[in-house]
Amino acid sequence: MTVRYTKQFLSKLEDLFAESDYILRYEKGSFKSGYCLLNDTRIAIINKYYTTEGKITCLIDILKSIQIDKSKLNEKNRKLLMELSQTEIDL
Repeated sequence: MTVRYTKQFLSKLEDLFAESDYILRYEKGSFKSGYCLLNDTRIAIINKYYTTEGKITCLIDILKSIQIDKSKLNEKNRKLLMELSQTEIDL
């Protein structure tokens, strides 16, 4: 799968998060990796000043590092998650 750095692809990733147990927020902050993951409360915070490409990269990194209950996802998001788990990102 080729990662497309567009607002439409960002929207697909946000939809995937919306169906998961995690809450996605965009906040200002000085996160070294561009995001902060609060596992106990299941909140993912992305630096709101990041570009679309930066936000997408952070979301994919987070999705690869957390466990998502696939049974809660619709078929389209389940397929997207499977494809992302097999994708390498070159920066």
